[in-house]
Amino acid sequence: MKSVITISRQYGSGGRFIAKLLAEKLGIPYYDNELITMAAKESGYSEAIFEKAEQLSTHSFLYSLSMFGSTDGIYGLPLADKVYIAQSEIIKKCALEGPCVIVGRCSDYVLKDFDNVLNFFIYSDEKSKIERAVKYYGLDADKAAGELKKKDKKRANYYNYYTSQNWGGYDNYHLSINSDAVGIEATVELLASYVKAYDNK
Repeated sequence: MKSVITISRQYGSGGRFIAKLLAEKLGIPYYDNELITMAAKESGYSEAIFEKAEQLSTHSFLYSLSMFGSTDGIYGLPLADKVYIAQSEIIKKCALEGPCVIVGRCSDYVLKDFDNVLNFFIYSDEKSKIERAVKYYGLDADKAAGELKKKDKKRANYYNYYTSQNWGGYDNYHLSINSDAVGIEATVELLASYVKAYDNK
């Protein structure tokens, strides 16, 4: 096992659960919210700031213009960019320590210069995403569809802002898969087989 695996996902697609199961199956570390705790400890910023990174990022350019008169911000960078950089350094550090599964946070882009990284994107049909969001995330059934769109829009804005690439674009990932076309367990098995084939090529 030599690959570092990044998993990007639509909200409600089961991507986080798939990532965790994949890490367990492969016997490697799993990083999701752990990255927030690690980045906060390393940088000195509060975890709350990292948790709101997606909201900050889409406004950082306008924020720095309005507050400081330039795109430089305080000490050369607005807060959102400092948070992104701190988080990126932790992602790189985790990848350098060995094979692992990293969820979201532009990790596929952050690790673009690593030669042992596999990038997966998990998506699903709207009906399945709504059902999952209501059952596991506690969203109101009548408002779930709207909330899903808002969540994915924030993720797309965050990703597009920092990478200048298209979130969910097929050419950013080694494999994109509809998790509900085959089911969660089968998706995990498929990804594990892909990783094995990639490592043995």
